[in-house]
Amino acid sequence: MRLVASDIDGTILGHDGKISDRTVRAFHACREAGIELVFVTGRPPRWLHPLEEQLGHTGTVICSNGAVVWDLEEDRLVSARTLSVEAIMEIRQIIKSVRPAALFAAETLSGFHLEPGFIENGSGELLEEFTPAALAETLTTDDAVVKFLAIVREGTPDDFLAAVRPAVGHLAFATHSAPSVAMLELSFPGVNKAVTLAEYAGSLGIDAADVVAFGDMPNDVEMLRWAGHGYAMASGHPEAIRAAGQQAPHFDDDGVAQVLEAKLAALGVKLA
Repeated sequence: MRLVASDIDGTILGHDGKISDRTVRAFHACREAGIELVFVTGRPPRWLHPLEEQLGHTGTVICSNGAVVWDLEEDRLVSARTLSVEAIMEIRQIIKSVRPAALFAAETLSGFHLEPGFIENGSGELLEEFTPAALAETLTTDDAVVKFLAIVREGTPDDFLAAVRPAVGHLAFATHSAPSVAMLELSFPGVNKAVTLAEYAGSLGIDAADVVAFGDMPNDVEMLRWAGHGYAMASGHPEAIRAAGQQAPHFDDDGVAQVLEAKLAALGVKLA
């Protein structure tokens, strides 16, 4: 175990926005043992504060499902793979032909753009600072889109993904990470968590066989398959569980911490 790569939401972070003390101790023990830590998330850079505030993490974070690499210590962009506005408008048209009720939003390197109705009343507190408007009005040709979002109010996220993925596969990689909301996340073709994690590990001279990865949702599937030791949370999506070679205990039971504690013990590392 030379590198630990972990998803955030539903894997180490709960709905209450907290990372458990036990999980924090396990990550600190990894760091003290000289094991590299990288967090691999669908979140954009502006939503990484739990890592800084609760874990004291100042290293690299792979964001937006692999589209962005961010340096937390210097608070700067390292690299990005982006969709053009022209491409997302074409994707939008295709998805509308499949699901006419779909609404859209775009995460760019400089901000967030969302259509009216994308957020339902009484939800989406993290997005309240953004004013809804037609994407054609707020996006310019200079905007670089790192994640394009599509949402519908009926059906399941799995059904929505199954309908959309074949139609847009030539233009974007589509996945989802919402347990119950039918919202899709689309990024540059061929870009996912595994691709960027493999590049990051390679830059450190670390092979997949020495990587332990944790995740819980379909956007983690490729990463869990790539890592030599991929663990899906027992509380995770069935697709993630099928993809992973192994299973971590339920999120509520500090599953990531349990796995790391056992691996550290096998290395002779004692937790404080």
